[in-house]
Amino acid sequence: MMTNTHTELRDYIAANPYRSYLYSYPHKTSYQAIEPPLTLHELWRDEPAESLFLYMHIPFCGARCGFCNLFTLPDKRDDVHVRYVDALERQAEQWASLITGKPYARFAIGGGTPTLLSAELLERLFRITVDRMGVDLQTVSISVEVSPETIDEEKLDVLEKNGTDRVSMGIQSFVAAESEAIYRPQKPEIVYKALELLKRYRFPILNLDLIYGLPGQSLESWLYSLGEALRYEPEEIFLYPLYTREHTIVKPGEIAKQSDIRLACYTAARELLLRSGYRQYSMRRFAKIAAPGSGKQLLDYSCQEEGMVGLGCGARSYTRGVHYSSRYGVSRKATESIIADYVAAKSYEHADYGIRLGLEEQKRRFILKAILHVEGLALSHYRDRFDSSPMDDFPELRLLVESGLAGLAGSEGDTLLLTAEGLSYSDSIGDWFISGEIRKRMEAFVLP
Repeated sequence: MMTNTHTELRDYIAANPYRSYLYSYPHKTSYQAIEPPLTLHELWRDEPAESLFLYMHIPFCGARCGFCNLFTLPDKRDDVHVRYVDALERQAEQWASLITGKPYARFAIGGGTPTLLSAELLERLFRITVDRMGVDLQTVSISVEVSPETIDEEKLDVLEKNGTDRVSMGIQSFVAAESEAIYRPQKPEIVYKALELLKRYRFPILNLDLIYGLPGQSLESWLYSLGEALRYEPEEIFLYPLYTREHTIVKPGEIAKQSDIRLACYTAARELLLRSGYRQYSMRRFAKIAAPGSGKQLLDYSCQEEGMVGLGCGARSYTRGVHYSSRYGVSRKATESIIADYVAAKSYEHADYGIRLGLEEQKRRFILKAILHVEGLALSHYRDRFDSSPMDDFPELRLLVESGLAGLAGSEGDTLLLTAEGLSYSDSIGDWFISGEIRKRMEAFVLP
């Protein structure tokens, strides 16, 4: 939406704080077929990123939660998992010779639920990482997603042995009725058992995910769940507002029947976490101020997340000028079909689905990936990259400052950052800054 004054902008942003979750830009629903397909060699040959991020996607889970629109398939069969990891290794073998010359600074395994795999298959993922992709596990930051009902000592031993630095567990709620309302097959006793087990391991960072705005949730029950999480002293906590869409199990109409308490939940949680020794890094991420490090000598990696190498069906890869992935689906029929095509493929050496980023979209991405974090956008970094000023390229950014949702900080006013109030409206501000062309592509997307 075009806003011509800072008052119009402020009213527009505050009217709906939860427009969309913009965790990447451009959004995956803006992807289309790339014609003709691009070879990975030409895509990565001149990639300027000095270090890379390796991501492996495991698109399986025990059940689809009611709010989930991720690329994931409920399937617990070990033989299905084995065939998938076989395909992922074939892909890694082919990609390794095409994406070379840059060290890996980060490695993450996500999903889905990676720990739905057996311990043996988890070990294979690490061997693929080292033997096929050439990653040094002693100098790379490693993060793995887990769920309460899928972890055991054998699997956690694999993660610890291979130097995992961060284990992230989605809990969402400690209240049984709230978990049931989002079709999450999770009993509180299973969560507590999993947390007790995790605390016996020496992972430098334990992250816990919680969701606010759940069906039937109150401010009191939300703070109860947050308090239960804090009892286990996680080094990191991610707080997610509930989003529902027409293709998720829990429909938007069901949530509309209750009062929207999300902003009140966010505000109360932020205050509690700041009092409890956590620092805020974004609308979602809070981390302990005095959290211990891993002891590794880690390489730097840009927060703008270029140089992302995504292995597995559903993983996205980011070069500076092209983002690409497999096709996206949510229904069981669509995800099964896309995964079957991935497993049956003989060649993974072309990008045939994604989006080319022109200069304007590269600039918008650079800005969004900075201002939605508390560090903000260093104007000098933008000038070094694009040889121009972000305020001149996008005059609407001045409205953010004039509205009081952002400010210019630093001794020379050289950093654009959101205020505390602006940070609480991150999802609305991110949506507002989407370009007209990307929005048009998103609106034209038809979910299979």
